[in-house]
Amino acid sequence: MPLFEYECRDCGRRFEAFVTADRSPACPACQGAELRKLLSSPGMVGAGDRAAEALPGCRAQGGHCACSHNIN
Repeated sequence: MPLFEYECRDCGRRFEAFVTADRSPACPACQGAELRKLLSSPGMVGAGDRAAEALPGCRAQGGHCACSHNIN
């Protein structure tokens, strides 16, 4: 299933959602359906923490990116 990033136009919350052809996402905070799809940064599979460390300003914590775009 594809994972997409969205921003709710009603409350401003950013979130990720698995989306299929027969399912429309809703904001987990306010259940709003007025969403803006965000441009996601590409994932780096199999590179481990080294991939995050190679990105300027990215701080890998426990194997997960801690960039501001992932904190909500």
